[in-house]
Amino acid sequence: MAVLNEHNYHDEQNKQNILKMRAVLETLPPFCKTFFRGIEEYTSARTRLAYAYDIRLFFEYLHEQNALCRKIEIRDFPFSILDELTHLDIEEYLEYMSLYQKDGKDITNAERGKSRKLAALRSFYNYFYKAEMLKNNPAALVSLPKLHDKEIIRLEPNEVAILLDQVEDGTKLTKKELEYHKKTKIRDVALLTLLLGTGIRVSECVGLDLQDVNFDVCGIKIRRKGGYEAVVYFGEEVETALLDYLEEREQIIPLDGHENALFLSLQNRRMTVRAVENLVKKYASRVTTLKKITPHKLRSTYGTNLYQETGDIYLVADVLGHKDVNTTRKHYAAQQDANRRRAAQYVKLREKPSGKN
Repeated sequence: MAVLNEHNYHDEQNKQNILKMRAVLETLPPFCKTFFRGIEEYTSARTRLAYAYDIRLFFEYLHEQNALCRKIEIRDFPFSILDELTHLDIEEYLEYMSLYQKDGKDITNAERGKSRKLAALRSFYNYFYKAEMLKNNPAALVSLPKLHDKEIIRLEPNEVAILLDQVEDGTKLTKKELEYHKKTKIRDVALLTLLLGTGIRVSECVGLDLQDVNFDVCGIKIRRKGGYEAVVYFGEEVETALLDYLEEREQIIPLDGHENALFLSLQNRRMTVRAVENLVKKYASRVTTLKKITPHKLRSTYGTNLYQETGDIYLVADVLGHKDVNTTRKHYAAQQDANRRRAAQYVKLREKPSGKN
């Protein structure tokens, strides 16, 4: 019997997130279940799990640091405690999140991490406040941390070529890595060429099934964040790399439950997100020591190249699967600014005098 139905890979991931969230809820006050039932209709299981982790962290902070809550077990927190907290309590929590210890390790949160934690609390408080179960909404009184734009890290065209060459020949790999490289080279070339040539997310990549690849239209069917399906098209280089890999893939006998998976590990299981992250890290470290290249940076590389070639921010947003074009515009604003700077070089107001020293 198959361990899981691979045709429903994404549904299986969804199921696992639901089970993890239920386990977290067992450590929280019972009223939290009301909130998660209330937002289930318009949030993904992955989002709810992230909220559950952040809300648990908030209650753990209260239990350890807040005089009101220190003597009460988290499971026994009364609902009334939410009304007793003020915006100052939440501001102190966010400040504490900058640096705290857990299991003997230092954990830090920069502005983006604190912003996500406040967003979870805002959603939590808003739900009960709008339902008129709370008199106060202190989370709404706390300003979101100001987010500074991060520089887009991407591979330059020559670095892309060097990376793919490295995947093919493996010249800079260690002896041990070369042993694995003999078995995975064709797969690795196909995988990285696909990521660089389509800009899909690594989670979308590992979720691909054999039947999701259509060479008649040169497209792949992927499941986007949010659960909807989309077709992303690929060019000749991706087509060649995939065809080469599929010849090899036909000779592999997958483990039960992994028959439909496009990309298989050496254990003949569907590859995981972590495995692809490690694979990219291994090859990219041989190409550049100045950039920390991840699968997401390969996505940025594709998005930047597409924008440079087309100048069409709406096309880039559509292909990358951004629901809000402002998300795309924010990420590629630097490229827009570079284009505007180039425009300044084209217009000449007066010819420079010639023949004068």
